[in-house]
Amino acid sequence: MAGGSNPPSPGRKAAIAGAVTTGAALAAGALTSVGAATYFARRVLTPDRQRPDDTQILAVADDSVTLGVNPETVSPGRYGLWLDGERGHARLGEVLELDQGSGRVRRELLGVDFGHLAGGFGRWNQYYFCSPPDRSLGLRTEYVDVLTELGTMPAWVVPAATPSHRWAILVHGRGARRHEGLRAVKPLHDSGINVIIPSYRNDLGARSGPDGRYNLGLSEWRDIEDAGLHAVQRGARELLLVGWSMGGAIVLQTLSRSWLADHVTHVVLDAPVIDWGDVLAHHARANGIPAPIGGLGRALMGRRSARRLVGVHDPVDVAKTNWVARAGELSHPILLIHSVDDEFVPVGPSLALAAARSDLVTMERWDRARHTKEWNVDPGRWERSVAEFVAT
Repeated sequence: MAGGSNPPSPGRKAAIAGAVTTGAALAAGALTSVGAATYFARRVLTPDRQRPDDTQILAVADDSVTLGVNPETVSPGRYGLWLDGERGHARLGEVLELDQGSGRVRRELLGVDFGHLAGGFGRWNQYYFCSPPDRSLGLRTEYVDVLTELGTMPAWVVPAATPSHRWAILVHGRGARRHEGLRAVKPLHDSGINVIIPSYRNDLGARSGPDGRYNLGLSEWRDIEDAGLHAVQRGARELLLVGWSMGGAIVLQTLSRSWLADHVTHVVLDAPVIDWGDVLAHHARANGIPAPIGGLGRALMGRRSARRLVGVHDPVDVAKTNWVARAGELSHPILLIHSVDDEFVPVGPSLALAAARSDLVTMERWDRARHTKEWNVDPGRWERSVAEFVAT
C-alpha cells in the first residue's frame, strides 16, 4: 500500500506487546516506589497529634495495678500512665509480679495525680511527672510566652532559688511534650540554675511551621534560639542546652547555626538523634520497607523539586543532621546519655561520636532502658551525672 508501512509479523507483534507490557510494568513499579517513598517521608515529618490509649489496665488495688504485658509495661523503673484520654494520670513503680503465660504484670502504684484509675485502657509515658513544674515538683513556676518568628510560644520558667546568670533550656523530642523535660529540672534547680522549658513549632498547643511538618531540627532550632534570647534578656550569661531524642538534633543545629552558641557552656543529650540517616534506615528495616525505598524517601525530603510531593516548605537535607560526619565542627562539652537497648534511636552513632570526639564528649552508657527512659530506669544515676557535669 502506497505511503504505508509493512504490517508487523506475528512474532514482532508479540515482541512489541511484550515491550509495551514490560514498559508499563516498569513505569507502574517506579510510580509505586515513589508513592511508597513519599508515604515514608511524610510519616517521618508529620507530627503525631493524638495517640491512642493502648495499655490495658486489668486490675487496680490500693498499692498496685495489673496491666497487660507489652515491652513497655515490663520495663524496669518508674513511669506515668495517662488515663481516660489524658483526663487522669497515675505514677507507677517497679514490677512486683510478672506472669508471661497469662499476659499480666503487676506494678507498684505510687500515686494517682488526678482522674480515676480503673479497668480499661491507658497510655504509657516516660514523663512520670504529668503537670507543670509548680504542680509536679512544687517549684515556683512562671508561665511565659516566648516571642518567635511564628508568633508567641508557651514556655515554663523555673527560677533558681537565688539569683543566677546560668540558664538551662530543655528541648523535648519528636511528638513529645514539654513534660519530657521535667525529669531534668530537680538536678538543675538544685545546682542553682534557672530553667526554661519551651515549646517549638508544630507542638500540640503551639504554633505550626509554614508546612505543619517536622524538619528534623533544621528549622525548629530557631524557636530554641528565641527561648535563649528570652533568657539572655533576663540576664543569662551562661546557657546550658539539654535535649532528648529529636530535641538533641535540635540542640546540635542550634550549636551550629545560632549566635547563642557563644553563650553555651554545657550540652546534655539524652538518647539523641546524632544521625537522622541512621535512624530512618533503622525504621525502614523495622517496618519492612526495602532499603531502596527508604533511601528514596530520604532523598525526596531534600529535593527542592519534591517539596510539594513530600509536603515541606523547605527541603530537609538529612546529610546536615549527621554529626558523626560533622564531629570536627563541635566545640562544646557534651554529656551524652544513651542506652544500648534503645529501640527507637539506635545507640551506634552516639558511640561513634563519643569515640570521634573523646576530648569533648562524656559518654554515659545505659543498659535496659528503652528510648529516652534512662532516667526512669535509674533516676539517681541520671541526676548525679547531670549535676556533676554542670558543676564543672
